[in-house]
Amino acid sequence: MSIFDQPKIDCHHHVFDPQRFPYAADSGYHPAGHELATLEHYRAVMQAYGIRHSLIVGPTSAYNTDNRYLLAALAEGEGRHKGIAVVPRDADSQTLASLQAQGVVGIALNVAMLGVEPFLQLDGLMGRLAELGMYAQIQVQDDQLPALMPLLARSRTRLLFDHSGRPDVRAGLQQPAFQALLSLAQREHTYVKLSGLAKFSRQRYPFSDGQPYLQALLSAYGGEKCMWGSDWPFLRATERMDMGTLLMLAEQLFPDAPTRRQILWQTPQRLFGFGD
Repeated sequence: MSIFDQPKIDCHHHVFDPQRFPYAADSGYHPAGHELATLEHYRAVMQAYGIRHSLIVGPTSAYNTDNRYLLAALAEGEGRHKGIAVVPRDADSQTLASLQAQGVVGIALNVAMLGVEPFLQLDGLMGRLAELGMYAQIQVQDDQLPALMPLLARSRTRLLFDHSGRPDVRAGLQQPAFQALLSLAQREHTYVKLSGLAKFSRQRYPFSDGQPYLQALLSAYGGEKCMWGSDWPFLRATERMDMGTLLMLAEQLFPDAPTRRQILWQTPQRLFGFGD
């Protein structure tokens, strides 16, 4: 079965609609032009490519901790979407539980954008997430992860790593940060998105220098702890991006049909509670 025909869950994309939901004044980046991406447009993309469900990630860019559009998209989605929200780091349990009741399954910790320091002593938020069974979705890059390892060792929170850990492809597979990510495969309730090649590759499509990192993660974590995401609508892309070519690349990267079904469907369906 072609990847275009098999059922899929896109585990990382954003929505932007500044006409209905103006951007937050304190956000560092305002998507425009081809980066504008309404839920209605994404639903057409889903239909075109056979994507049945998705995980909508609230962006630190544009909306920051303003989750109104994310929650509206979840409400309008009729069960087809779940969400990752951005909240203040001191968000209380009541706030988190309210988001969870509306379809939010986790909270984004954008270390790559904000730096390591604000997250080193995040035990309170991590504990509240653990109590609710929510995910801490962590985006790191380059050599940031080792500094967070003491926090993660103290935490019982479900962890979901964004974009393959965004390794430094110049530093090789043995770099300490990537080895730390591989070591976390042994930790219970720790998962990784095999996504974001364009964010850390230093080559053009098909991003060949980044592919060994995805293969190493899949080998360490197994299909039961990995998932795929498109990163649509490709914020700050340095070259043209297309959903179709990304799916074709995923089919080439994960040629084993049962493993590909785990990554594209079974694992996210189980973890995020999507229906059939």
